[in-house]
Amino acid sequence: MKSWWFTEDCYPYLPDENSYRSIRVELPNIHCDPQKASELYNRYLDLWCAADELGLEIMVNEHHQTATCMVPAAPIMIGILARQTERARLLILGNPLPNRNQPVRVAEEMAMIDVISKGRLECGFVRSVPYEAAAANILPYKGTERLWEAHDLILKAWTTHDGPFNFEGRWYHHRQVNIWPRPWQQPHPPVWVTMGSAGTAVPVAEHDYVGAAFLAGYPRIRSIFRGYRDAYLAAHGKPAPFDRLAYLALCYVGENEREAEDGANHLMWYMQANKVAEQWQNPPGYHSPPIAAAVMRGVASPGIPVNPTLDQQMAHGNVFAGTPDQVYEQIKAFWEYSGGFGHMMIMGQAGFLSDADALKSMRLYTDEVYPRLRELTERSDPAEVAERSRAMANKESADLGNFGIEFVR
Repeated sequence: MKSWWFTEDCYPYLPDENSYRSIRVELPNIHCDPQKASELYNRYLDLWCAADELGLEIMVNEHHQTATCMVPAAPIMIGILARQTERARLLILGNPLPNRNQPVRVAEEMAMIDVISKGRLECGFVRSVPYEAAAANILPYKGTERLWEAHDLILKAWTTHDGPFNFEGRWYHHRQVNIWPRPWQQPHPPVWVTMGSAGTAVPVAEHDYVGAAFLAGYPRIRSIFRGYRDAYLAAHGKPAPFDRLAYLALCYVGENEREAEDGANHLMWYMQANKVAEQWQNPPGYHSPPIAAAVMRGVASPGIPVNPTLDQQMAHGNVFAGTPDQVYEQIKAFWEYSGGFGHMMIMGQAGFLSDADALKSMRLYTDEVYPRLRELTERSDPAEVAERSRAMANKESADLGNFGIEFVR
Protein backbone atom coordinates (compact mmCIF):
# COMPACT_ATOMS: atom_id res chain seq x y z
CA MET A 1 0.00 0.00 0.00
CA LYS A 2 1.09 3.53 -0.76
CA SER A 3 -0.01 6.49 1.36
CA TRP A 4 -0.50 9.96 -0.09
CA TRP A 5 -0.51 13.09 2.08
CA PHE A 6 -2.93 15.81 1.14
CA THR A 7 -4.22 19.23 2.14
CA GLU A 8 -6.68 21.39 0.23
CA ASP A 9 -4.80 24.60 1.04
CA CYS A 10 -7.78 26.17 2.77
CA TYR A 11 -8.18 29.81 3.83
CA PRO A 12 -9.78 29.39 7.27
CA TYR A 13 -10.08 33.05 8.29
CA LEU A 14 -13.75 33.38 7.39
CA PRO A 15 -16.31 36.00 8.38
CA ASP A 16 -19.31 35.06 10.50
CA GLU A 17 -21.15 32.20 8.79
CA ASN A 18 -24.44 34.08 8.93
CA SER A 19 -22.98 36.92 6.87
CA TYR A 20 -22.75 34.93 3.62
CA ARG A 21 -24.86 32.35 1.76
CA SER A 22 -22.17 30.14 0.29
CA ILE A 23 -18.45 29.54 0.75
CA ARG A 24 -18.46 28.28 -2.83
CA VAL A 25 -18.69 30.60 -5.85
CA GLU A 26 -19.90 33.79 -4.17
CA LEU A 27 -18.00 34.51 -0.93
CA PRO A 28 -16.49 37.95 -1.74
CA ASN A 29 -12.71 37.84 -2.02
CA ILE A 30 -12.47 41.01 0.05
CA HIS A 31 -12.28 38.49 2.90
CA CYS A 32 -8.98 37.12 1.53
CA ASP A 33 -5.95 38.91 2.91
CA PRO A 34 -3.14 38.33 0.35
CA GLN A 35 -0.49 38.44 3.08
CA LYS A 36 -2.24 35.70 5.05
CA ALA A 37 -2.77 33.72 1.85
CA SER A 38 0.96 33.94 1.08
CA GLU A 39 1.82 32.66 4.56
CA LEU A 40 -0.63 29.78 4.16
CA TYR A 41 0.69 28.76 0.73
CA ASN A 42 4.24 28.59 2.04
CA ARG A 43 3.17 26.67 5.15
CA TYR A 44 1.35 24.09 3.03
CA LEU A 45 4.30 23.73 0.67
CA ASP A 46 6.56 23.12 3.68
CA LEU A 47 4.20 20.39 4.92
CA TRP A 48 4.25 18.68 1.51
CA CYS A 49 8.05 18.82 1.52
CA ALA A 50 8.02 17.25 5.01
CA ALA A 51 5.84 14.44 3.64
CA ASP A 52 8.47 13.83 0.97
CA GLU A 53 11.24 13.71 3.59
CA LEU A 54 9.26 11.27 5.75
CA GLY A 55 8.62 8.85 2.90
CA LEU A 56 5.00 9.65 2.08
CA GLU A 57 3.71 10.29 -1.42
CA ILE A 58 2.13 13.66 -2.28
CA MET A 59 -1.34 14.50 -3.54
CA VAL A 60 -2.56 17.88 -4.84
CA ASN A 61 -5.97 18.99 -6.12
CA GLU A 62 -7.68 22.16 -7.27
CA HIS A 63 -10.94 24.02 -6.77
CA HIS A 64 -12.26 27.37 -7.87
CA GLN A 65 -13.83 30.40 -6.20
CA THR A 66 -13.84 28.96 -2.71
CA ALA A 67 -12.00 29.38 0.59
CA THR A 68 -12.01 25.61 1.13
CA CYS A 69 -9.19 25.28 -1.42
CA MET A 70 -6.91 28.12 -2.53
CA VAL A 71 -5.42 26.12 -5.41
CA PRO A 72 -7.21 27.17 -8.61
CA ALA A 73 -4.29 25.82 -10.67
CA ALA A 74 -2.98 22.53 -9.34
CA PRO A 75 -0.36 22.28 -12.12
CA ILE A 76 1.37 25.34 -10.67
CA MET A 77 1.43 23.88 -7.16
CA ILE A 78 2.65 20.47 -8.27
CA GLY A 79 5.17 22.15 -10.59
CA ILE A 80 6.70 23.82 -7.53
CA LEU A 81 6.78 20.49 -5.70
CA ALA A 82 8.36 18.78 -8.70
CA ARG A 83 11.39 21.01 -8.12
CA GLN A 84 11.36 21.13 -4.31
CA THR A 85 10.91 17.42 -3.56
CA GLU A 86 13.17 14.51 -4.33
CA ARG A 87 11.52 11.13 -3.76
CA ALA A 88 7.74 11.33 -3.50
CA ARG A 89 5.43 10.39 -6.33
CA LEU A 90 3.40 13.49 -7.24
CA LEU A 91 -0.30 12.86 -7.72
CA ILE A 92 -2.53 15.56 -9.19
CA LEU A 93 -6.12 14.52 -8.56
CA GLY A 94 -6.95 16.17 -10.49
CA ASN A 95 -7.37 18.03 -13.71
CA PRO A 96 -11.10 18.93 -14.06
CA LEU A 97 -11.24 18.09 -17.75
CA PRO A 98 -14.87 19.02 -18.58
CA ASN A 99 -14.17 22.55 -17.32
CA ARG A 100 -11.01 22.99 -19.40
CA ASN A 101 -11.50 24.17 -22.95
CA GLN A 102 -7.94 23.26 -23.96
CA PRO A 103 -7.13 19.60 -23.22
CA VAL A 104 -3.89 19.99 -25.18
CA ARG A 105 -2.77 22.55 -22.60
CA VAL A 106 -3.36 19.90 -19.91
CA ALA A 107 -1.23 17.43 -21.88
CA GLU A 108 1.54 20.03 -22.16
CA GLU A 109 1.44 20.98 -18.46
CA MET A 110 1.52 17.37 -17.29
CA ALA A 111 4.36 16.46 -19.65
CA MET A 112 6.42 19.41 -18.42
CA ILE A 113 5.91 18.45 -14.76
CA ASP A 114 6.77 14.84 -15.54
CA VAL A 115 10.05 15.96 -17.12
CA ILE A 116 10.96 18.37 -14.30
CA SER A 117 10.32 15.67 -11.70
CA LYS A 118 12.19 13.03 -13.73
CA GLY A 119 9.15 10.79 -14.02
CA ARG A 120 7.45 11.14 -10.64
CA LEU A 121 4.08 12.40 -11.89
CA GLU A 122 0.82 10.49 -11.39
CA CYS A 123 -1.81 12.25 -13.50
CA GLY A 124 -5.41 12.28 -12.30
CA PHE A 125 -8.51 13.34 -14.21
CA VAL A 126 -11.77 14.42 -12.54
CA ARG A 127 -15.14 15.60 -13.71
CA SER A 128 -15.19 18.46 -11.14
CA VAL A 129 -17.78 19.27 -8.48
CA PRO A 130 -21.16 20.79 -9.41
CA TYR A 131 -20.40 24.12 -7.71
CA GLU A 132 -17.81 24.97 -10.34
CA ALA A 133 -19.85 24.72 -13.51
CA ALA A 134 -20.95 28.36 -13.32
CA ALA A 135 -17.49 29.52 -12.28
CA ALA A 136 -16.02 27.74 -15.32
CA ASN A 137 -18.71 29.21 -17.60
CA ILE A 138 -19.64 25.77 -18.92
CA LEU A 139 -22.86 23.81 -19.17
CA PRO A 140 -22.55 20.77 -16.86
CA TYR A 141 -24.51 18.56 -19.28
CA LYS A 142 -22.59 15.47 -20.47
CA GLY A 143 -19.61 16.20 -18.23
CA THR A 144 -18.54 12.57 -18.07
CA GLU A 145 -18.69 12.27 -21.85
CA ARG A 146 -16.52 15.38 -22.21
CA LEU A 147 -14.06 14.04 -19.64
CA TRP A 148 -13.40 10.89 -21.63
CA GLU A 149 -13.15 12.72 -24.95
CA ALA A 150 -10.63 15.15 -23.47
CA HIS A 151 -8.80 12.13 -22.05
CA ASP A 152 -8.56 10.60 -25.54
CA LEU A 153 -7.03 13.78 -26.92
CA ILE A 154 -4.51 14.04 -24.05
CA LEU A 155 -3.42 10.41 -24.39
CA LYS A 156 -2.97 10.84 -28.14
CA ALA A 157 -0.93 14.01 -27.55
CA TRP A 158 1.31 12.19 -25.04
CA THR A 159 1.93 9.19 -27.27
CA THR A 160 2.21 10.71 -30.76
CA HIS A 161 5.85 11.44 -31.62
CA ASP A 162 5.94 11.61 -35.43
CA GLY A 163 4.61 15.09 -36.01
CA PRO A 164 1.37 17.05 -35.70
CA PHE A 165 -2.09 15.50 -35.81
CA ASN A 166 -5.60 16.94 -35.96
CA PHE A 167 -8.39 15.93 -33.59
CA GLU A 168 -12.12 16.05 -34.37
CA GLY A 169 -14.45 15.06 -31.54
CA ARG A 170 -17.97 15.97 -30.47
CA TRP A 171 -16.76 18.42 -27.84
CA TYR A 172 -13.15 19.24 -28.76
CA HIS A 173 -11.52 20.24 -32.04
CA HIS A 174 -7.76 20.78 -32.29
CA ARG A 175 -5.29 21.44 -35.09
CA GLN A 176 -1.57 20.69 -35.33
CA VAL A 177 -1.19 18.93 -31.99
CA ASN A 178 2.51 18.28 -31.36
CA ILE A 179 3.37 18.87 -27.69
CA TRP A 180 6.82 19.82 -26.42
CA PRO A 181 8.19 18.34 -24.24
CA ARG A 182 6.88 14.82 -24.41
CA PRO A 183 6.49 12.96 -21.08
CA TRP A 184 9.47 11.47 -19.25
CA GLN A 185 7.53 8.27 -18.45
CA GLN A 186 6.76 6.12 -21.46
CA PRO A 187 4.30 5.69 -22.97
CA HIS A 188 2.79 8.23 -20.50
CA PRO A 189 2.47 8.95 -16.77
CA PRO A 190 0.20 6.66 -14.72
CA VAL A 191 -3.42 7.79 -14.94
CA TRP A 192 -5.96 8.05 -12.11
CA VAL A 193 -9.67 8.83 -12.45
CA THR A 194 -12.13 9.49 -9.62
CA MET A 195 -15.24 7.32 -9.25
CA GLY A 196 -18.53 8.13 -7.53
CA SER A 197 -20.60 5.08 -8.44
CA ALA A 198 -20.35 1.56 -9.82
CA GLY A 199 -21.25 2.90 -13.26
CA THR A 200 -18.54 5.56 -13.36
CA ALA A 201 -16.03 2.92 -12.23
CA VAL A 202 -16.52 0.83 -15.38
CA PRO A 203 -14.51 2.87 -17.92
CA VAL A 204 -11.77 3.46 -15.33
CA ALA A 205 -11.37 -0.29 -14.88
CA GLU A 206 -11.54 -0.98 -18.62
CA HIS A 207 -8.61 1.40 -19.15
CA ASP A 208 -6.63 -0.26 -16.33
CA TYR A 209 -6.37 3.08 -14.50
CA VAL A 210 -6.28 3.68 -10.77
CA GLY A 211 -9.84 4.33 -9.57
CA ALA A 212 -10.14 6.67 -6.59
CA ALA A 213 -13.12 7.13 -4.28
CA PHE A 214 -13.39 10.18 -2.00
CA LEU A 215 -15.26 10.01 1.30
CA ALA A 216 -17.56 7.26 0.05
CA GLY A 217 -17.77 5.67 3.49
CA TYR A 218 -19.18 2.28 4.42
CA PRO A 219 -22.53 2.79 2.65
CA ARG A 220 -21.07 3.31 -0.85
CA ILE A 221 -17.55 1.92 -1.00
CA ARG A 222 -18.48 -1.70 -1.69
CA SER A 223 -20.71 -0.78 -4.61
CA ILE A 224 -18.09 1.49 -6.19
CA PHE A 225 -15.20 -0.94 -5.78
CA ARG A 226 -17.31 -3.91 -6.85
CA GLY A 227 -18.28 -2.06 -10.01
CA TYR A 228 -14.59 -1.52 -10.70
CA ARG A 229 -13.58 -5.11 -9.93
CA ASP A 230 -16.34 -6.65 -12.04
CA ALA A 231 -15.47 -4.43 -15.01
CA TYR A 232 -11.74 -5.06 -14.56
CA LEU A 233 -12.22 -8.85 -14.55
CA ALA A 234 -14.42 -8.68 -17.65
CA ALA A 235 -11.98 -6.43 -19.53
CA HIS A 236 -8.65 -7.99 -18.52
CA GLY A 237 -9.50 -11.56 -17.56
CA LYS A 238 -7.93 -11.35 -14.10
CA PRO A 239 -8.78 -9.86 -10.69
CA ALA A 240 -7.95 -6.22 -10.14
CA PRO A 241 -4.73 -5.77 -8.13
CA PHE A 242 -4.84 -3.71 -4.96
CA ASP A 243 -2.87 -0.93 -6.61
CA ARG A 244 -5.74 -0.19 -8.99
CA LEU A 245 -7.96 1.16 -6.18
CA ALA A 246 -7.61 4.16 -3.86
CA TYR A 247 -9.58 5.69 -1.00
CA LEU A 248 -9.45 9.17 0.53
CA ALA A 249 -10.43 10.08 4.10
CA LEU A 250 -9.49 12.57 6.77
CA CYS A 251 -6.88 11.10 9.13
CA TYR A 252 -5.31 12.22 12.39
CA VAL A 253 -2.97 10.16 14.55
CA GLY A 254 -2.24 11.20 18.13
CA GLU A 255 -0.21 9.81 20.99
CA ASN A 256 -3.43 9.32 22.97
CA GLU A 257 -7.17 9.47 22.32
CA ARG A 258 -7.65 13.00 23.64
CA GLU A 259 -4.88 14.37 21.44
CA ALA A 260 -6.25 12.50 18.43
CA GLU A 261 -9.79 13.74 19.03
CA ASP A 262 -8.59 17.33 19.26
CA GLY A 263 -6.61 17.03 16.02
CA ALA A 264 -9.47 15.31 14.19
CA ASN A 265 -11.92 18.00 15.29
CA HIS A 266 -9.60 20.57 13.72
CA LEU A 267 -9.67 18.55 10.48
CA MET A 268 -13.48 18.53 10.62
CA TRP A 269 -13.35 22.23 9.65
CA TYR A 270 -13.19 20.98 6.07
CA MET A 271 -16.67 19.46 6.36
CA GLN A 272 -18.23 21.94 8.76
CA ALA A 273 -17.22 25.07 6.83
CA ASN A 274 -18.50 23.82 3.47
CA LYS A 275 -21.64 25.95 3.41
CA VAL A 276 -23.05 25.81 -0.12
CA ALA A 277 -26.11 27.59 -1.52
CA GLU A 278 -28.68 25.25 -3.08
CA GLN A 279 -28.37 26.67 -6.58
CA TRP A 280 -24.70 25.67 -6.78
CA GLN A 281 -25.25 22.09 -5.59
CA ASN A 282 -27.52 20.95 -8.38
CA PRO A 283 -26.95 22.78 -11.69
CA PRO A 284 -29.20 21.50 -14.50
CA GLY A 285 -27.60 18.61 -16.33
CA TYR A 286 -24.87 17.80 -13.80
CA HIS A 287 -26.63 14.95 -11.97
CA SER A 288 -28.70 12.13 -13.36
CA PRO A 289 -32.46 12.75 -12.91
CA PRO A 290 -32.85 10.45 -9.84
CA ILE A 291 -29.90 12.06 -8.05
CA ALA A 292 -30.99 15.57 -9.03
CA ALA A 293 -34.44 14.83 -7.60
CA ALA A 294 -32.89 13.52 -4.37
CA VAL A 295 -30.81 16.68 -4.03
CA MET A 296 -33.89 18.83 -4.53
CA ARG A 297 -35.68 16.86 -1.82
CA GLY A 298 -32.76 17.54 0.51
CA VAL A 299 -31.89 13.88 0.95
CA ALA A 300 -28.60 13.52 2.86
CA SER A 301 -25.89 11.03 2.00
CA PRO A 302 -26.92 7.46 2.84
CA GLY A 303 -26.40 6.55 6.46
CA ILE A 304 -25.11 9.92 7.64
CA PRO A 305 -27.09 12.75 9.29
CA VAL A 306 -26.98 16.45 8.51
CA ASN A 307 -24.09 18.21 10.29
CA PRO A 308 -22.55 14.96 11.58
CA THR A 309 -20.26 14.85 14.59
CA LEU A 310 -16.72 13.51 14.56
CA ASP A 311 -17.92 10.19 15.98
CA GLN A 312 -20.53 9.92 13.24
CA GLN A 313 -18.01 10.70 10.52
CA MET A 314 -15.67 8.08 11.97
CA ALA A 315 -18.47 5.54 12.05
CA HIS A 316 -19.28 6.43 8.45
CA GLY A 317 -15.70 5.74 7.32
CA ASN A 318 -14.89 9.33 6.35
CA VAL A 319 -12.49 10.00 9.23
CA PHE A 320 -9.84 7.77 10.79
CA ALA A 321 -8.59 9.10 14.13
CA GLY A 322 -6.98 7.78 17.29
CA THR A 323 -3.74 6.34 18.52
CA PRO A 324 -1.54 4.54 15.96
CA ASP A 325 -3.04 1.17 16.94
CA GLN A 326 -6.59 2.51 16.67
CA VAL A 327 -6.03 4.18 13.30
CA TYR A 328 -4.47 1.02 11.91
CA GLU A 329 -7.43 -1.06 13.08
CA GLN A 330 -9.92 1.47 11.67
CA ILE A 331 -8.27 1.52 8.24
CA LYS A 332 -7.84 -2.26 8.27
CA ALA A 333 -11.54 -2.78 9.08
CA PHE A 334 -12.57 -0.42 6.27
CA TRP A 335 -10.04 -2.02 3.91
CA GLU A 336 -11.43 -5.50 4.58
CA TYR A 337 -15.02 -4.32 4.30
CA SER A 338 -14.32 -2.65 0.93
CA GLY A 339 -12.54 -5.67 -0.49
CA GLY A 340 -9.11 -4.06 -0.30
CA PHE A 341 -7.27 -1.19 -1.97
CA GLY A 342 -3.64 -0.26 -2.55
CA HIS A 343 -3.63 3.51 -2.03
CA MET A 344 -4.60 5.36 1.15
CA MET A 345 -5.02 9.08 0.56
CA ILE A 346 -5.03 11.03 3.82
CA MET A 347 -6.19 14.60 4.29
CA GLY A 348 -3.84 15.48 7.12
CA GLN A 349 -4.35 19.23 7.40
CA ALA A 350 -7.41 21.47 7.37
CA GLY A 351 -8.77 24.53 9.09
CA PHE A 352 -6.73 25.83 12.01
CA LEU A 353 -4.73 22.65 12.64
CA SER A 354 -1.22 23.83 13.47
CA ASP A 355 1.82 22.81 11.46
CA ALA A 356 3.31 21.19 14.56
CA ASP A 357 0.22 19.03 15.08
CA ALA A 358 -0.02 18.15 11.38
CA LEU A 359 3.64 17.11 11.40
CA LYS A 360 3.23 15.08 14.59
CA SER A 361 0.32 13.14 13.09
CA MET A 362 2.28 12.68 9.86
CA ARG A 363 5.26 11.21 11.74
CA LEU A 364 3.12 8.89 13.88
CA TYR A 365 1.33 7.65 10.77
CA THR A 366 4.59 7.11 8.88
CA ASP A 367 6.39 5.37 11.76
CA GLU A 368 3.62 3.29 13.32
CA VAL A 369 0.68 2.92 10.92
CA TYR A 370 2.13 2.90 7.42
CA PRO A 371 4.46 -0.11 7.84
CA ARG A 372 1.56 -2.27 9.05
CA LEU A 373 -0.66 -1.20 6.16
CA ARG A 374 2.07 -2.13 3.69
CA GLU A 375 2.46 -5.51 5.38
CA LEU A 376 -1.32 -6.00 5.24
CA THR A 377 -1.44 -5.64 1.45
CA GLU A 378 1.78 -7.56 0.87
CA ARG A 379 0.55 -10.66 2.69
CA SER A 380 -2.98 -10.59 1.22
CA ASP A 381 -4.35 -11.86 -2.06
CA PRO A 382 -6.61 -9.34 -3.88
CA ALA A 383 -9.05 -11.96 -5.15
CA GLU A 384 -9.45 -13.53 -1.70
CA VAL A 385 -9.99 -10.21 0.07
CA ALA A 386 -12.55 -9.14 -2.53
CA GLU A 387 -14.38 -12.47 -2.25
CA ARG A 388 -14.53 -12.22 1.55
CA SER A 389 -16.03 -8.74 1.21
CA ARG A 390 -18.59 -10.01 -1.28
CA ALA A 391 -19.51 -12.93 1.00
CA MET A 392 -19.88 -10.55 3.95
CA ALA A 393 -22.15 -8.31 1.90
CA ASN A 394 -24.38 -11.24 1.00
CA LYS A 395 -24.86 -12.08 4.68
CA GLU A 396 -25.39 -8.58 6.01
CA SER A 397 -28.65 -6.69 6.12
CA ALA A 398 -29.03 -3.30 4.49
CA ASP A 399 -28.88 -1.70 7.94
CA LEU A 400 -25.41 -0.26 8.51
CA GLY A 401 -26.14 0.77 12.07
CA ASN A 402 -23.70 -1.83 13.39
CA PHE A 403 -20.87 0.35 12.11
CA GLY A 404 -21.09 2.64 15.12
CA ILE A 405 -18.25 4.34 16.86
CA GLU A 406 -17.67 1.34 19.08
CA PHE A 407 -16.71 -0.54 15.91
CA VAL A 408 -14.05 1.84 14.71
CA ARG A 409 -12.52 2.93 18.00
